[in-house]
Amino acid sequence: MTIATLQPDDVSGLSTEELLGRVRELKRELNAIILAHYYTLPEIQQAADVVGDSLALARAAEKNSADVIVFAGVYFMAETAKILNPGKLVLMPDADAGCPLADSCPEDEFRAFRAAHPDAIAITYINSTAATKALSDITCTSSNAELIIRQIPPEQKIIFGPDRNLGAYLIKKLGREMILWQGFCYVHDAFAETAMVQAKAMYPGAELIAHPECREEVLRHASFIGSTQALLDYTQKSPCMSFIVATEPGIIFEMQRRSPEKSFIPAPKDPDNPRSVCRQMKQNTLEKLYRCMVDRQPEITVDEHLSADALKPIRRMLEMSA
Repeated sequence: MTIATLQPDDVSGLSTEELLGRVRELKRELNAIILAHYYTLPEIQQAADVVGDSLALARAAEKNSADVIVFAGVYFMAETAKILNPGKLVLMPDADAGCPLADSCPEDEFRAFRAAHPDAIAITYINSTAATKALSDITCTSSNAELIIRQIPPEQKIIFGPDRNLGAYLIKKLGREMILWQGFCYVHDAFAETAMVQAKAMYPGAELIAHPECREEVLRHASFIGSTQALLDYTQKSPCMSFIVATEPGIIFEMQRRSPEKSFIPAPKDPDNPRSVCRQMKQNTLEKLYRCMVDRQPEITVDEHLSADALKPIRRMLEMSA
């Protein structure tokens, strides 16, 4: 395999289209697949073979014929791709693009939490580290959490983590008590009820749609609540022509692409907590994507034994949501 590399200075003057062309050339030479989350930058989404939410990307990582997986997202996503493909080279444009929600559930603390509830099974959000997944029984995403929980016998106690807001939403919707880990996504937790009320007054014809990782007082004002993919699908199907979108605003690129005749308004930030953009997702730049493919670094690796343990709950998730 021969790949013509460029020196760092050579890429700085390239246009987005030229850099996209270089990425496509490298993709063919490497027999690579590029996976990107909806929250990444628009030019990353343009470069990707598959753009999706966590569930779609896990499925794409599981079933592909590529030799190399390039994952533009946050670290736990690339880690999951490696667990599903231990024999493949998995690359990530910026290995420092982590997930504070995943980091809020450290392995030792989660092990103690499980030990305090020995009769409960652990359904763990995919936004978690490999070590936390390895201590869990089933993994889930916001797309399939409801489906998976409905398959658990009603008498079975459930630990759900690490996102308390998603867990609270599921408890309310399903009428199912669960023991919640008290983590949260800083992006979705940043939306405030007062800002939503003001936005609805400012745009009276728009529907407020929200991700279930938002706080309950925000969700009560939403016309539709759903996962990233569900929000995207809803905007295509709804007869409404404008939407206030209470999730990470990166999804608006795809919403606008699919429904160019409609308008999409990022839900306003809480002035006291203006963090409703995922900084970590935005660390994946087109230049970093290109360079990681040239250098074949940073490479994502997972300990063999840890990978085997973490694979079990991921496989259960995929089987239960097939």
